[in-house]
Amino acid sequence: MTLFILALLVIIVLFGVKNIRMQCITRPVFAFFKKVLPPLSDTEKEAMEAGDVWWEAELFRGKPNWDTLHSYGRPRLTEEEKAFIDEQVMTALTMIDDFNIVQERKDLPPELWDYFKKEGFFALIIPKEYGGKAFSAYANSTIVSKLASRSVSAAVSVMVPNSLGPGELLTHYGTKEQRDHWLPKLASGEAVPCFALTGPEAGSDAGAIPDTGIVCRGEFQGEEVLGLKLNWDKRYITLAPVSTVLGLAFQMRDPDGLLGDREEIGITCALIPTDHPGVEIGNRHNPLNMGFMNGTTRGEDVFIPLDWIIGGPQYAGRGWRMLVECLSAGRGISLPALATASGHVTTKTTTAYSYVRHQFGLSIGQFEGVQEALARIIANTYQLEAARRLTTTGIDLKVKPSVVTAIAKYHMTEMGRDVLNDAMDIQSGKGIQLGPKNYLGHGYMATPISITVEGANILTRSLMIFGQGATRCHPYVLAEMEAAAMEDTGEALERFDNLLLGHMGYAARNALSSLWGALTGSRFNSAPVSGETKQYYKDMTRLSAALAFVTDLSMLVMGGDLKRKEMLSARLGDVLSELYLGSATLKLFEDNGRQQDDLPTVHYVMQLRLQRAAKALHGALRNFPNRPLAYAMRALVFPLGNHFNGPDDKLTIAVCQSMLRPGPARDRLTHLCPDFEGDNGGIAEVEDAFIAQYKAKHLFKTLRNAQKEGKLERKQANDAVYAQAFEQAIINEAERDTLLEADRLRKIAIAVDEFESL
Repeated sequence: MTLFILALLVIIVLFGVKNIRMQCITRPVFAFFKKVLPPLSDTEKEAMEAGDVWWEAELFRGKPNWDTLHSYGRPRLTEEEKAFIDEQVMTALTMIDDFNIVQERKDLPPELWDYFKKEGFFALIIPKEYGGKAFSAYANSTIVSKLASRSVSAAVSVMVPNSLGPGELLTHYGTKEQRDHWLPKLASGEAVPCFALTGPEAGSDAGAIPDTGIVCRGEFQGEEVLGLKLNWDKRYITLAPVSTVLGLAFQMRDPDGLLGDREEIGITCALIPTDHPGVEIGNRHNPLNMGFMNGTTRGEDVFIPLDWIIGGPQYAGRGWRMLVECLSAGRGISLPALATASGHVTTKTTTAYSYVRHQFGLSIGQFEGVQEALARIIANTYQLEAARRLTTTGIDLKVKPSVVTAIAKYHMTEMGRDVLNDAMDIQSGKGIQLGPKNYLGHGYMATPISITVEGANILTRSLMIFGQGATRCHPYVLAEMEAAAMEDTGEALERFDNLLLGHMGYAARNALSSLWGALTGSRFNSAPVSGETKQYYKDMTRLSAALAFVTDLSMLVMGGDLKRKEMLSARLGDVLSELYLGSATLKLFEDNGRQQDDLPTVHYVMQLRLQRAAKALHGALRNFPNRPLAYAMRALVFPLGNHFNGPDDKLTIAVCQSMLRPGPARDRLTHLCPDFEGDNGGIAEVEDAFIAQYKAKHLFKTLRNAQKEGKLERKQANDAVYAQAFEQAIINEAERDTLLEADRLRKIAIAVDEFESL
């Protein structure tokens, strides 16, 4: 007891007496902190400062407030947005022939271009005072998704003007004169925009663009003015071949000091008419054979006035921050919308196809091998829809969640690839034979486009999600880094001392919370709901605490080297991502009114999320370079081992059975792939066959029973079976006709296109 009291007194003195604490703890820790965590580069600092933290901060800090998640509300369309989707979007779908766009025209037909311009499809994000729609992020996402259900090329053509580009940049940063001049033209479709960022030497590392703008004097409209001499070489620029106005990012320099004493001004964005002297719109690219416009632009010694800088001369050098903030919106809306459309299309068509396609005398949806892949499609689609809704909710709350949108971009585009891969496996020959009836082929071909644009997925996963998340979401690290960068050592130590005690308490709490949750199976963690999803909230809280604890020690031990340990930091980023995706799933279940027919899918998704989060965390500990510390962390995080095993076979079968029938659950999961009158494409064909076959299921059961009893021959064509059953009065004439019609539709649905020549 005496030793315990003495130890307690020493701790109290060390931490309670400020002068002693400053000398014995704060000063040495501060020196170590400055050594292991080098100052952020200007580019990294701007990326950190751009955008906001949102729900991901709750997940990263070890104790998420689930009531906060539920308080965000359910995303809803306004009456105006609903009317636009019901009228203009549905009309556009009737005008789309994707086989013609991709295989024959290599472009949208003129009437579709005109319709998009006339009806304001390029004005979704432009304010109403300029003739735009000012739609929500959720509506924007819904519109792009529905278009993508029939044509990726059409969807991309609409999404780009409403994503990163002149419209968004002008709305947020443009001068009054720029907005008054350009936004009405963009809204009406008179001006077609593109934005040139990527070049041969600057892809994912957009901050390294070599294109230049040199401050100089030159002639403009007959007068000598101060401006920029631009040189650029850009590629992969969507809409460039048809654009009339070019947004351009470049490095601005002032070697002659015409604007001041700063020579390297930094990345700047300008807006240039494409008919301006010297602007070259080059040849088209062929992005995986898709029909949307994509190409090059170049310029050599092109002079523009300073007033063409977006935001005016006062925004010179502020382009990187502008781009980072606008890129996050694009990552959170446009590309996830394409991925979610893939999920809705594959769920709708593959459940239907699995029901109507027969092999070995059975619907292929009854084979467990098919069910395994089909369950993944269904679960991934539920996850895609959930993440789409939560991410656009954040954007519509007027936050700029850069980490969340990076998570959405990476994981949702990868899931989009996964659902198409599984759908192609199940639909096989139906999926690979291109033609007007094929609803998978073009989406499958286009998937890598989403994977690569706006930051390649490898970069997004290995650097951005954890790199920004660990610093931005941590309650202390960014402030500590700022303290370490202060020139006044005394003031820096004082500020660091105030942060250090809180940081130590935070780390200790997360370590104990992680251990307690592991030992008790998270039973004592709080949950905002009761019922079958309650345990998932508790398990997520446990893994959140474990992530915060492991992150703290990783940053302490490796410091600045952690960002170079890309595989390790990617795994820690995966934990955060899985927790975010799980949060989205639980919120969608609540927003939909806790529908019981969704429960098999929700269980599957959540068990998968927890399994993958725990696996990523386990993998990080397994590869942690400091082995003694790794063993200690594992003892606190997984003292009884990793028991998150994912969904079992019984649940997999239940997920499939819940979707191999028409009903509200299937409708909720396929609503972005709508039915419409006059649709004669492959989606309508397979859906019509599915409905007809399902309605006649009792008749098929009657025939199977008769075959088992020996009343009907087994191995004969379907129409012969129906005729024999009618002759023996097993079915009546109306029932025979119902079966014949269902079989006719089935044959149409499983047929593929054929051509005289190619």
